[in-house]
Amino acid sequence: MNAWRALLTFSSVILQVIPCMYGHSEDLCRNVAFTPRAGLPPLGWLAGSCCNFCWDISVLQLPCQCASQEMLLEIAHGEASPCSLAFGQYACAQSAWLQDLQDDFLISLYSCLTPKPVSAMDPEYSILFFSKYDAKKLVAALTVFSQQFSHVPLSLEWNMIFINGLWEKMLQVPDIDSPSILSQWVHEGLQPFLLKPEAFACLHAKNVLCETFQMIVAALNGIYSDLPVEEQRNLYTGIKYYLIQDGSNQKCYSAADPGLNSTAWFKNYLGSFLEHATIGDLQLFGDEPTLQKFARNPVNIQMVSNLTLLRETAVYYTSLLTSGPGFPLSSLPDRFVCYLSPLAVSNLSRDDALSLAQRISKNCPLNLTHRGVTRERVPFSLTTEQLQVASSLVRKFEHFPPAILRALRQAAVGLSISDIENGISGKDLEASISALGEVRGWNAEQSSAIINKLLSSGYQILDGQSLAKLGSLVAGFNSSTLRRLSPEVILEAIKLPEFVQQMATLPSALKMIFVEKISSSVSHPVELVKYIPDALASYIPKSLLVFGEEKPNIQDLNSKMWTREQAAVFFNDVIKTEPDFSRLSQSVLQGFTCAAANETEAERFQELAKVMKKKNVKLGEDQLSCLVKMVTLHGIPKDLDSYPKDLLLFLSPSDYAATGSCRQYFANIGKANLDVLQRESSQRKQLLVEALACLKIPGTQVDEENAEVLGRLVCDLGGEYIRSSGGNLLKQLSQCESFLPNQEEAIRSVISSGNTTFGPPVMWSAFTLNELSGLIPVFDHSILQKIPKNALSLWLKNFAHDSPLSREQLGTVVEELLPTRHKRADGCPPSKKITEMVLNDDLMPIYYTPEELHACLKNVSLENHLSQILTYPFSIQQLAVLKRYLDETYPDGYPESLLQKLGPLTAFITPEDVSKWNITSADMLAVLLKNEPLDDQASAIIKRYVGLGNALNATALNTIGTKYVCLLNAAELNMIDSNSLKLASLNPSACSEVTKDILYAKAKRAFSDQHYLPAYYELIEPYLGGAPGVDLRSLSKDNVNMKVSTLATLKRDSLLNLTLSEVQGLLGMNLRDLEKWQNKSPIREWVQMQKQSELDKLHIGLTGGTQEGYMNIVTPKFQSPSSASLGTVAMTLHLLPTLLISFLMMLVLS
Repeated sequence: MNAWRALLTFSSVILQVIPCMYGHSEDLCRNVAFTPRAGLPPLGWLAGSCCNFCWDISVLQLPCQCASQEMLLEIAHGEASPCSLAFGQYACAQSAWLQDLQDDFLISLYSCLTPKPVSAMDPEYSILFFSKYDAKKLVAALTVFSQQFSHVPLSLEWNMIFINGLWEKMLQVPDIDSPSILSQWVHEGLQPFLLKPEAFACLHAKNVLCETFQMIVAALNGIYSDLPVEEQRNLYTGIKYYLIQDGSNQKCYSAADPGLNSTAWFKNYLGSFLEHATIGDLQLFGDEPTLQKFARNPVNIQMVSNLTLLRETAVYYTSLLTSGPGFPLSSLPDRFVCYLSPLAVSNLSRDDALSLAQRISKNCPLNLTHRGVTRERVPFSLTTEQLQVASSLVRKFEHFPPAILRALRQAAVGLSISDIENGISGKDLEASISALGEVRGWNAEQSSAIINKLLSSGYQILDGQSLAKLGSLVAGFNSSTLRRLSPEVILEAIKLPEFVQQMATLPSALKMIFVEKISSSVSHPVELVKYIPDALASYIPKSLLVFGEEKPNIQDLNSKMWTREQAAVFFNDVIKTEPDFSRLSQSVLQGFTCAAANETEAERFQELAKVMKKKNVKLGEDQLSCLVKMVTLHGIPKDLDSYPKDLLLFLSPSDYAATGSCRQYFANIGKANLDVLQRESSQRKQLLVEALACLKIPGTQVDEENAEVLGRLVCDLGGEYIRSSGGNLLKQLSQCESFLPNQEEAIRSVISSGNTTFGPPVMWSAFTLNELSGLIPVFDHSILQKIPKNALSLWLKNFAHDSPLSREQLGTVVEELLPTRHKRADGCPPSKKITEMVLNDDLMPIYYTPEELHACLKNVSLENHLSQILTYPFSIQQLAVLKRYLDETYPDGYPESLLQKLGPLTAFITPEDVSKWNITSADMLAVLLKNEPLDDQASAIIKRYVGLGNALNATALNTIGTKYVCLLNAAELNMIDSNSLKLASLNPSACSEVTKDILYAKAKRAFSDQHYLPAYYELIEPYLGGAPGVDLRSLSKDNVNMKVSTLATLKRDSLLNLTLSEVQGLLGMNLRDLEKWQNKSPIREWVQMQKQSELDKLHIGLTGGTQEGYMNIVTPKFQSPSSASLGTVAMTLHLLPTLLISFLMMLVLS
């Protein structure tokens, strides 16, 4: 600090003396040469946004006219604009005169300077200007400035210039070494300027000492909790920059230096900002032995105990504490018991295990939140490590009397099926129901085993209390047992808050049955919505949400989470009932329909659309298409930013001109949900073309700034843009859901070149992989093999579970970690014996080649571990080995208990396998289809289910769903009861005509009692592909506003028999969309049958109709010879020439 005071004194004297030497006359315009003495730091602006002094600045250009006292007084009194003077004129004014300026002057000065380009001399002017300010007055001015700009992004260039001068001024302040004085400066003065991470590059370049930096961090830590998360993150980025830029692995730490040997390093140099540190960051700050010293420092432990770390960082910090000798778990702070590894608890005594189990239950709340992880209504789930720790604790015991089960509490989730069946008596199990019912995270097999044992031991469910007492164990019911319970018992149970909490974790099949039971015991939709638990609301069949003459309770509707299809059914009722749209929830508003909008006044509609923006409502393409028509009905609004961003996808930059620039338009488009538009649609392609033109990107190279503006549009850039732009696009590309082949090839080319901020793959760390996780599926063998194996392993262990990659994609990474040449295994190598510890290790796949896995699985029982290990990222070859193991173990077919655990092995099953299975319930059908088997596999599963005499009831139909409904044959479809279809949610629009015909007839009967209500159309719409023309004509009179996409799925004959006015009546507000579909069958054929003169009257651009005096002959679709008479077809073709000649003769004669 003293060295810097000497430097400051020298530089300030030079900069103040030079103007004084030449006076302040108006005609003074000179270049003054100044060459610094050798060895002194430079005076000037260092290129690259660093505010250090430049060595090579040897010419100081003074302003032509310094500000006079009169000028400054006029500005102080508001008689002149602050913008009338240049920065240099203020800088060379006399110090006493600057004190006349008001406290808000810096705000005015900054506003004047930011629109101007920065000059090479502005950094010097900043030092000179702030050096003349009285310290107390400057702090007051900075306080006012901070209040104005504390959460407003500053211009990067002027931010750096201001902090350049402010830092030097701060060093002049008496007692700046005092933490209280420094804290005041940071809190009240420097905070807005430090929010740019580049500011810390200045501190590094100025060689700010560690002791000074420590005080800065302490001052920033004092305001940490008051800062928005984004500002916390920006400050952390700057702090990290300072700490890692000198190239050493332990900045500001040296065991041999008394001034730098404190192991309270996390507290001293990161403080609360540690909440934003990743594992990769920590490993940049020190090697593992040093980090372990830091982690175990009591001061650091105390601080971190009160922070919310990133999940993987919390796990890593806990491992630093517990790995190695000398740290008893009894000394572990309570918060860290949530992140223990199985190895850390392996050597505990029974008493210690029980003690730890109680600490875990007390201190690890459900759904732990972590930095960077948002959880909204996510069902409770345990990490693999937590389950393994619970299993390790449970293994300390052989028998489980009630006292032990109560003491284990949440750790009881580690009970194996063998423990449940053999280690607990029925009597003890019933005595422990309350404790076991509070445990979260039971898997299906565990809860089912407990429920079956309870019921077989005589436990009776006679009322709601006895059902609610089971708590989380309710998930173990099978559907047949649950159906046997009376609706009154269930209705009583759901009135108990502690029981309602269990609904979220139930399997879908059980949720449907609960809904059936509850709906059967209430007589009106209003009551059903009132009583249904939140977690079950989305399972209510649409047909039960038709209010009819009833008035819906808006408060009850708002409190539930609905699907878009459900909300569409009652949306019309809601907007008629609710005068204040702002009271409607996001979930209700997503049900917006054109039919309802058509009955809303224009002003009210615009109010509705603006509320949707405020509530961040996500709409589909058809909804947005309708919304934009309504919003622009009377012209383009001038405040388009007040409407949903996704609306802009259907407008153009010229439409947005009254609201903002084209750049602003495309910045909003980049943040919109671009997937609303189909990837190859002309609309989406046009957006990209216009964006490139707006941003003036003539070639194929896109810089980072323009990439930021393009946002999601980057996903549509071709391979040539990706190659030319190098690494500039990787951040945005990693957010894309899929790529075209030429894009994938270009990404691989850019990554392989190593010319990105991430460097070549051979230098990557696990943290690098985490940042690029969205691109990992694109990497081929040539890239993956270059990545260090330890980086891949560490990423798999610490980051993979939070990545967007599927289990199959993770399996590709595992393949890279296995030996390239698989030696034939003559037996299981002694070092690779599969133990309990191996089975509990989620990195198990990287330890075994497929051949070794097959050899080592012999004589190993996977019964208690199959569900767990199938979550591991095994490669395809390894999964095939596991399937082979099951076939060898169960040659006569898999038992029912095993069918629930197949998971990814479903991809390997054959129809022959399925023929041996006992699929006796809709629950089992749901479990098997949840694995998303291929169509031939799913068809075999459904046929086996039906073949064993099971009904296609509502539960089964919802399980089959839209994904597999087209696989049902006519016999199976005819088994469906209309009442079951009424309670199901299907969309057979992509199925065969036979399927659509059968299901439409059944759906029409199912919803016949609601035919007179507006909601009828929302119910019948998915089935209209099988509707005859007469039914469509009837709908054309009901203001249904049919989507053109639905019109395109109608039966060809039904559509061709509709008149133009009938189609107009069906489409309503969506009529204009017909132009986009006019070249697609069967709409093309319908257009050809209409008179062009009539089509022209619609003014929507339809062409191809019949001209006056002509007749279009639409080619008929003949049935195949197998189903139609070839003779009839031949006769028709034979008569065509005769008919044509007769027709021409009539024209000539007329």
